[in-house]
Amino acid sequence: MTDVQLYSQISSLPSEMKKQVSDFVASLKKKSASNKKIKERNFGYAKGFFKMRGDFDEPLEDFKEYI
Repeated sequence: MTDVQLYSQISSLPSEMKKQVSDFVASLKKKSASNKKIKERNFGYAKGFFKMRGDFDEPLEDFKEYI
């Protein structure tokens, strides 16, 4: 359904039903806005979560024949 089709359907409604549609749209917008709230991330939150091995920069065993 296009915006024009939706608009024409809404405009043909009685004024009381237009008010109900308006309230419904407002509730949908409020619900959508509450779902988009992203929890603020703190710098260094994952510190210590990942551990790197001491030989991280060493060549892998699988590639020794290519080196």
